[in-house]
Amino acid sequence: MSSRFFDREIDPACRYCAVGTPNVDKDFVLCPKRGVMAAEDRCAAFRYDPLRREIRRAPRLPSQQYGPKDFEL
Repeated sequence: MSSRFFDREIDPACRYCAVGTPNVDKDFVLCPKRGVMAAEDRCAAFRYDPLRREIRRAPRLPSQQYGPKDFEL
């Protein structure tokens, strides 16, 4: 079963790790195994936590730029 939340192709990063605790400024992660780590670092103790993932929404199209005629065939 494939899901976009449990993607096997995700790049390991400490910001998504279930072992570490995110810092207040979100640039560092407090890891019980390795200490203070940068959010983009990774180590062998990495375990992916899908709840730590921030979902980026698609940008909205400006409504004044397009009209119904633009979507006709």
